[in-house]
Amino acid sequence: MATILDGRKVSKEIEKEIKAEVLSCDKNGYRPPHLVAVLVGEDGASKTYVTAKMKACEEVGFKSSMIRYDDTVTEEEILAEVDRLNDDDGVDGYIVQLPLPKHISVEKIIDRIDTAKDVDGFTPANFGKIDQEHHSLLPATPMGIIELLKRYDIETKGKHCVVVGKSHIVGMPMSILLAGPGDATVTLCHIHTKNLEEHTQIADIIVVAVGKPGLITGDMVKDGAVIIDVGTTRVPDSSKKSGFALKGDVDFATVEPKASYITPVPGGVGPMTIASLIMNTMIAYKKRMNF
Repeated sequence: MATILDGRKVSKEIEKEIKAEVLSCDKNGYRPPHLVAVLVGEDGASKTYVTAKMKACEEVGFKSSMIRYDDTVTEEEILAEVDRLNDDDGVDGYIVQLPLPKHISVEKIIDRIDTAKDVDGFTPANFGKIDQEHHSLLPATPMGIIELLKRYDIETKGKHCVVVGKSHIVGMPMSILLAGPGDATVTLCHIHTKNLEEHTQIADIIVVAVGKPGLITGDMVKDGAVIIDVGTTRVPDSSKKSGFALKGDVDFATVEPKASYITPVPGGVGPMTIASLIMNTMIAYKKRMNF
């Protein structure tokens, strides 16, 4: 039986630590950190994510604000909002929740975000600093995964890690963090990788983030492997009140008996992403306040 990597538990520990820092700042006469979320449209998953992020802010004593736009908003209007947030001295960090409507260029929006307030870690400048010791704000999900591994004392140095998925949000930065600061040997796989199982079967650590439920099965992993499942896909489930269930990219039933550690879905990587957003906001706040 694998040990469950409990992202909810660890995220609560991190929130407790951040809350203590915020209380210390308050006692010394400083304002609380301020995180802003920009939400466009009525995507259910996006609203759920942003609501969870705002709740986490409240838990640690941050000030949080949500700015809502209809999906008919123009690209120019979102860019103007980004400029306003960049110039607002009372805002320490902000996110523009993805996905955005197709008529809005995600690249243009991200390129316009002030690097010092980019708590999602998506801007080219922050992405380029991932493997450097003086990095500022890391992409939230890979940062959360690294923190989860650390809190469970899972060593990456010298290990063979296979990352499945090459997105700029998870896969690419994850592979850099593991190979750079993590001192691991990394294989980056993706949709065009042939014979995926030949790579995953020899991996000590597997991180999968492709959004394809059940992609990684028990026969694709070796005994004792560490499994990090980033996938979160809504699939129809009539037994649920909501009418759907969340499924990961790993077939938990067949993989868990062989793994040494494994993240559940939900409750694994998701809460750690939010915790990383809070940590990044605190980092940005400290830099702005010259702590």
